[in-house]
Amino acid sequence: MSEQAETIPQRIMVVAAHPDDAEFGCGGTIAKWVRQGATAYYLVCSNGDKGSDAFGITSEDLARIREPEQRAAAAVIGVAEMTILPRRDGELLYGLDLRGDVVRWIRTWRPDAVFTHDPSAIINANGFVNHADHRATGAAAVDAVYPFSRSPLQYPEQIAEGLQPHTVPELYLWGANPPDFWVDVTDSVDCKLEALRCHQSQFSDFERMTQFARERLQRVGEEHGLGYAEAFRRITFRRP
Repeated sequence: MSEQAETIPQRIMVVAAHPDDAEFGCGGTIAKWVRQGATAYYLVCSNGDKGSDAFGITSEDLARIREPEQRAAAAVIGVAEMTILPRRDGELLYGLDLRGDVVRWIRTWRPDAVFTHDPSAIINANGFVNHADHRATGAAAVDAVYPFSRSPLQYPEQIAEGLQPHTVPELYLWGANPPDFWVDVTDSVDCKLEALRCHQSQFSDFERMTQFARERLQRVGEEHGLGYAEAFRRITFRRP
């Protein structure tokens, strides 16, 4: 199915491992839904300080470059608020702390839908290896959505600080194999690519990357009678 017949979530939270993951994974969908009235939030779980093959740049310098790149990209998409956690690229491990960070921001932003990496795939739907940080982040986000953010007995120190439990009705996983939900992003594909352009440290040939991204989005769309499209696995938690 596509989302066209559905009511869009009004508050959207994206949980991504690195700077640029959100734009690659769901940038067209978030840009589209923001323009239809949704409010979007980004939680980026690492500073991306290892995201380069270039010699002569330090991790510290790369982190300083990538934060403003990510903030600029989020602004292009229309994100209302963004947090980058002080964690290092390549060192994200699933556990109480990372999951607790996601729970904290779910309870703070109180989204109707969470988007994140599919943690179940080592090789994802587009044929790429699913980075270990992606798997850790996706697992933390999935478990934060259910059951941890909704229970007052989980992370009670957050409740003591004044945060309240929150139930997220919908979860969307990008890179899913197989997906079961497609969003037509024909009207927002240019916004997605403009946001990706902000990540200049990541692309030696932006035009080649743009062509690759367009072709992939077009291929996904054509398979489902759409123009350009992004694909997800969608999980709903609404009670009957």
